Amino acid sequence: MIQIAPFKAVRPVRDKVHLVATRPYYTYKKNVLKAKLEENPFTFLRIINPEFNSERKTKPNSIERFVHVRDKYADFLEKNILIRDNQLSLYLYQQTKNGHKFTGIIAGASIDDYETGKIKKHEATLTSREEMFVNYLNIVGYNAEPVLLSHPAHDNLEIMLMRLMQERPEYEFTTTDEVTHELWVITGQDILTIQDYFAEMEGLYIADGHHRSASSAGLRNIRRQAGKNQFENENYFLAFLMDERKMQILEFNRLVKTLNNFSPAELLIKINKIGALTQLNHAQKPSHEHQITFYLDSTWYALNIDKSLIPVGDPVKCLDTDLLTELILKPILGINDLKTDDNIGFVSGAESIEHIEGMVDSGKFNLAFILYPISINQVKAVADANGIMPPKSTWVEPKLRSGLTIYNINE
Repeated sequence: MIQIAPFKAVRPVRDKVHLVATRPYYTYKKNVLKAKLEENPFTFLRIINPEFNSERKTKPNSIERFVHVRDKYADFLEKNILIRDNQLSLYLYQQTKNGHKFTGIIAGASIDDYETGKIKKHEATLTSREEMFVNYLNIVGYNAEPVLLSHPAHDNLEIMLMRLMQERPEYEFTTTDEVTHELWVITGQDILTIQDYFAEMEGLYIADGHHRSASSAGLRNIRRQAGKNQFENENYFLAFLMDERKMQILEFNRLVKTLNNFSPAELLIKINKIGALTQLNHAQKPSHEHQITFYLDSTWYALNIDKSLIPVGDPVKCLDTDLLTELILKPILGINDLKTDDNIGFVSGAESIEHIEGMVDSGKFNLAFILYPISINQVKAVADANGIMPPKSTWVEPKLRSGLTIYNINE
């Protein structure tokens, strides 16, 4: 039985929503971020970066910086750039990208469900980063970027969402990345019906947002221990829940700077011992699981990993991301820690293979490995086994906007 909760979202006024809602700040290059901040006084980035064009300077991730973020948020409310809904609501959101429609419900997801394992995770969180997010949430008092959760297919829920989308959306706008965003506000009896549909589900899976969900749970626990747990919204975190069939899971490809003192010919000899190696005539992504294509010395190759080297029964060790690490990156190229080694880089499957080829041709990297995408069933198998996926195993679409529906923790 899954619990979801309606909430009174703080959200942009209709005529400024396209100016306020933004990609997360960390997805922007520095020069692009600076341009966004300079050109758009309404962007949510101004809240996250409150010291832009200000003489007041504080250290990143400090209490003082978080207070400044909170003050800038209050300023947006005072200027009526952001408004607060008067009644508890759920929010139906649809994002259309490259012809693909991502549809789901924005709601409060239960921290009780998270802590009892009904909301399942497949990624380890860093304690230091989690603590930073807890401090951030405690001071600013809101969450502006939903955790992406997948739910099992539910025909009645899908039919209901299709009906609701026949009405004119509250928001409808297209961003400069050619993505269309639509949002409907759900109230009244429809909320109860949707809650009943989720109550029929046994579990959810975190697709993106492990640190955000962990920090929300951490905040509630800290406040409880201090005797300060007093708001209903503390028991939930902001989430976007969508049918697992509708998500897109793309690969995370690997770029390598070092050949570990091997010549290209010597490296090929070593890789050839791992499986059947074929030279390709052009850039090519893998056509199936356990095939890896790679670009080396201006030439593309396909490696079909020998079945005898693929562990059976372990949902993590049979992943191509883990096989690449254990068979090539560690023993041959000497890259032992994907989180800290400067010789490894990552690029999502959303980038073209020609772009990856160009990064190697530029001389910045010596080698590129292209992986076959991991499936939602593989993600679920890892989570069900309480396993942890290798770093940068999946790139999940949709990527959600910050500041579209803000969740007030302190109410």
